[in-house]
Amino acid sequence: MSHLTHDQQQELKSALLERKKELRHHFHANGEDNALLGDSLADSTGELSSYDNHPADVGTEVFERGRDLAVNDTLQDELEQVDSALGRLDRGEYGQCVECGRDIPFERLQAIPYTAYCVEHTPNRDVSSDRPVEEEVITPPPSGAGENRQRYDGRFDDADAWESVEEYGTSNTPAMAAKRDVTDYDEGM
Repeated sequence: MSHLTHDQQQELKSALLERKKELRHHFHANGEDNALLGDSLADSTGELSSYDNHPADVGTEVFERGRDLAVNDTLQDELEQVDSALGRLDRGEYGQCVECGRDIPFERLQAIPYTAYCVEHTPNRDVSSDRPVEEEVITPPPSGAGENRQRYDGRFDDADAWESVEEYGTSNTPAMAAKRDVTDYDEGM
């Protein structure tokens, strides 16, 4: 028995069906099978040859293609979750966490209608697991790193440059001065 009222279920079902329609439209507009994303780079870009292109142009194409594939993977995953949620709704299992069986609050379902988990059991909640792999092999800086910066504290550096230059005025003309009726450059500061 669901904790959701009939009106709440209808609202959520409508949201799920609308999202499914949007996702289907995305895949239909971009080709059902990710048109050209599986083909060679030359086929997908329409270029006869990539030899005459600057390497940065090819890099841009590779980046764009990778991004499109990642977006499509994410949206395909979301579409599968929407279909799964609609199935749970038909079976009368919608609104309960698949992990612990507790009711998922209506507000959470409004925000993420296809969720199958309560907040406590949401997969991939560990933020530390999203850290770059490189961090596992990076060695700490050698001892004494940054000591020179501390040693020269209080000496002239880039931050003091503006104060030094400011006393000579700016390149603003009297016409651009914030004050009215300025007649010379020094007066406008």
